Amino acid sequence: MAVTEKGICRITWPHETFESLENWAAAKLPGTILEWNDRETAPYIQQLMEYESGERRIFDFSVDLHGTAFQKSVWMALLNIPYGETATYAQIAASAGNKKAVRAAGTANGANPVPIAVPCHRVIGSNKTLTGFRGGLEMKERLLRLEDYHDFSKKGHARFHF
Repeated sequence: MAVTEKGICRITWPHETFESLENWAAAKLPGTILEWNDRETAPYIQQLMEYESGERRIFDFSVDLHGTAFQKSVWMALLNIPYGETATYAQIAASAGNKKAVRAAGTANGANPVPIAVPCHRVIGSNKTLTGFRGGLEMKERLLRLEDYHDFSKKGHARFHF
């Protein structure tokens, strides 16, 4: 996890290394030195733990998003998907301002630096297929089930569905 004075800017998955976090920070936050700070990360960790235990549905911390204008528009659209509900990649593309950019919306969804807080796991294929999740499809399904969503059609590939 990485936070700035503006908010949380990166959540990593258990399979991601500290080196991958350093590489992301070098690309998105040039000149930044990462340092461990329990005091700064504790409020974010607390809310994520409350979410995981089912006690929290909405996060009240700020996010500090670093990406292209289109990526940011996709990530902002993700924030509008309510807890326990889903949207399709086509709906996200339209919400981001370009209904024809479905693949680009999927790519931006996959590049989301703060999964769970910016709920990219709530995006599914138009046929209710679980597809394209950096944390893995099992994690995507687990998060959706945690939010009491169970209307799954089938699973696609972790990054692509053909």
